[in-house]
Amino acid sequence: MTTVFPLLLIFVVFYFLLIRPQQKRAKEHQAKIEAVGKNDEVVTGGGLIGKVTKVADDHVEVELAPNVRVKALKSTLADVKSRTAKPAND
Repeated sequence: MTTVFPLLLIFVVFYFLLIRPQQKRAKEHQAKIEAVGKNDEVVTGGGLIGKVTKVADDHVEVELAPNVRVKALKSTLADVKSRTAKPAND
């Protein structure tokens, strides 16, 4: 019992300090990706920033510059900034 208890304690600490917060963050990110809509500003995994012009099941069309549109998989989106979010500078 004395050899099992410290290992169990270490696992419990790792679960609450590392595993659980990471799972929570992943769920929040997945929810943001699923809720992406037209006119949202997105950041791709490659660091490109653009505005969503069209949404499909597994991909989005992102306008990077005027008349420059690319298709990106939803799974490659790193961040979604909602169209209702206020800029920090204003």
